[in-house]
Amino acid sequence: MGILSRTSYVVRSKLNALLNRSEDPTETLDYSYEKMRDELQDVKQGIADLTTQKKRLEMQKRRLEENVDKHNEQAREAVQQDRDDLARKALEKKQSKMSQIEELNDQIADLQSTQDDLVDKKDKLQGRIEEFRTKKETMKAKYEAAEASSQVSEALSGVGDEMGDVARSIERAEEQTEEMEARSEAMNELEETGTFDDALSDGDEIDRELESLSSDKAVDSELDTLKAEMGDGDGGARAGDTTDSNETADGEASTADADVDAELSELEADTNDAEVEAELDELRDDDA
Repeated sequence: MGILSRTSYVVRSKLNALLNRSEDPTETLDYSYEKMRDELQDVKQGIADLTTQKKRLEMQKRRLEENVDKHNEQAREAVQQDRDDLARKALEKKQSKMSQIEELNDQIADLQSTQDDLVDKKDKLQGRIEEFRTKKETMKAKYEAAEASSQVSEALSGVGDEMGDVARSIERAEEQTEEMEARSEAMNELEETGTFDDALSDGDEIDRELESLSSDKAVDSELDTLKAEMGDGDGGARAGDTTDSNETADGEASTADADVDAELSELEADTNDAEVEAELDELRDDDA
């Protein structure tokens, strides 16, 4: 197979596949029915034309028959007047007209036979058209019912084109919803950790580190002061033992309670500061 032949074959096959996909059986049946009716109309028109030709020949035959009678009377009259020459001419014309009449009879007979055949074919074609019309309507009803059933089945199963688009739209909506939920949770988490505050503040990373160091120094200074105060409290208690045992006991009890409260407060402050420092370290690591 040559290149041109293969190309032509491929083109025809693709066109055939395209036509099969775009073909609507109901439209094809209606078109076939209309074509058959057009053929029937053509047959009827042919019969009418043939009948017209036959009638024209019959009219011509009648005129010739009238001329035959006329020439026959002319011959009789010429004989009565002893004009054999005129009688002969009249009879010659009569014979010529009779020959034409015989030819017309043959033509009229042929036309009549053809007309009879066309009438029979017309009747058969008309019968086939009626049968095809009934079958066409039945096939169209079956096709439309099958098409409706197929569409309902596709809609229920979700395999149709439109239902597939709906399913994809739902999937895209779910993906976008999940993305927005994740984004919202991320924003809440960043807001809780203070990332937004740091980002919106005027100070840069160096300022924040310096502030953190200053805060650490303040905590260390306060811790040293607390230790010194606690040390002074123990010396005063020992001096008070030599002067008054009752006052010393009361002072030791009150001092012990104050020391416990101070230690608990410092521990809570240290714990909170330690947690804050740990979170700040994690944020510094993330920024690094």
